[in-house]
This record gives sequence, C-alpha cells and structure tokens, in this order.
Amino acid sequence: MRDVCGDFGAELREFNGEADHVHLLVHYPPKVALARLVGSLKGVSARRLRQEFPAHTNRYLWGEHFWSPSYFAASVGGAPLAVVKEYIENQKRPS
Repeated sequence: MRDVCGDFGAELREFNGEADHVHLLVHYPPKVALARLVGSLKGVSARRLRQEFPAHTNRYLWGEHFWSPSYFAASVGGAPLAVVKEYIENQKRPS
C-alpha cells in the first residue's frame, strides 16, 4: 500500500482494518484522482495477496474479485490528525 501511494506522490500515514474491510489514512496531492488511487490500491493489493496466499484469498472473493467494487472516502482536513490516526490504530487488524 505504501509503495502504491508513493507512485501517486501520496503518503500512507496509517493502515489498519477488520476482517471485511480496511482503513487507510492517505495524504495525497490535489492533482491525484481519488478513484484512480483507490483503484490502484485495490488492484495491486489483490494481485499480491492472491500471489502470496492463493488458497486463503479464494475464500473471500466477491465473485471473481478480491475487493468489493465500492469504497468510502472522507476528508479529514479539519480534524486533528492524531485523532484520526488513533481511530485507525484502534481498529482490529485484518485476519
């Protein structure tokens, strides 16, 4: 995830999640199209997870896809970064 963000000139500041979803705190420049960044994060991570853990990941597919086609993004420009990071840190780790 960190490498993909770097390719877009973005910075992955926090990463955590739960059994069925992940939370990422990403600082990205305004010139980056969020949909392209998310699409790349999903695509690259799905390929790498399928390569490293093929038997395990096949149990969690959405049809033929590892990730759901949807995502949720929110701006936290006014929130203290420490509060957002703490929220993400307190999520369960993906199984």
